[in-house]
Amino acid sequence: MSYKVFIDGKEGTTGLKIFERFANRTDLEILTIDEDKRKDPVEKAKMINASDYTFLCLPDAAAAESAALCTNPKTVIIDASTVHRVNPDWAYGFAELGPDFRKKIETSKRIANPGCYASGAIAILYPLIQAGIMPRDYPVNIHAVSGYSGAGKKAIAQYEAEGRNPELDSPRLYALTQAHKHLPEMKIISGLDFEPVFNPYVCDYFQGMTVTVGLHTRLLAKKVTAKDVWEMFCRHYDGQRFVKVAGFMGEGTLPEAFIPANTLANTNDMQIFVYGNDDRICVTSRFDNLGKGASGSAVQCMNISMGIDEATGL
Repeated sequence: MSYKVFIDGKEGTTGLKIFERFANRTDLEILTIDEDKRKDPVEKAKMINASDYTFLCLPDAAAAESAALCTNPKTVIIDASTVHRVNPDWAYGFAELGPDFRKKIETSKRIANPGCYASGAIAILYPLIQAGIMPRDYPVNIHAVSGYSGAGKKAIAQYEAEGRNPELDSPRLYALTQAHKHLPEMKIISGLDFEPVFNPYVCDYFQGMTVTVGLHTRLLAKKVTAKDVWEMFCRHYDGQRFVKVAGFMGEGTLPEAFIPANTLANTNDMQIFVYGNDDRICVTSRFDNLGKGASGSAVQCMNISMGIDEATGL
């Protein structure tokens, strides 16, 4: 069976990556819009309603406008923007969180693709809360680093320019007002009562990401050791194709001294690491901000919706 696919915003980083992942697929017909009409709502509406699947790779306001153009009840919209991620009428596109998430992706005509930082945070927080380990009012602090590809085309050009600002040589902390756009989904999808403190850094490498949550065991809902937490994550992600839990890294058992952020670039994989000691436990997710954090996740959601192998093209 062949499906018609339209990428609204194919010129952006996520849209380009989605398009690249379709290169060797014979089951898809890619609908294209004339360059001079790519912002024309009438022409966009034609493409969206002629498609079986439309990806929205747009700023929030533009994504909301494009979603509203869809009148074909058979068209599935997969939105990579922030605008629909906490809307209960849309499926949240992170199948590995649980069977209910996967089922909603399978059956919904509206799928919100998770944010990159949010994917890494929720992959940690949701299981901890569901297992009754982390209370919903826990004072969560999140530390994260990302390659500069996640900052968009303008930032990529700045990082790759000759004679660039020397400040770009170092990690740069941002979102200083604690108003990052991924915070609402981190809170709501994870099941937290309050938004976390979130400290993201953009760094001088192209792609890859780590997100880390620290746990003070004295503040948890029940007494657990680092190995208990590791075993919980192993159970939660058991059998998942793209999310794997690394070997236990508790006190005295570290197989390596570093967790580099770029080793899963160009994959749709995510790894979960548990380390520390029984007083202070850290959990880190590592993945590609352009893969499981963006385009890879979107394509995986489409595959699940189609009822085919979720790894097709990934």
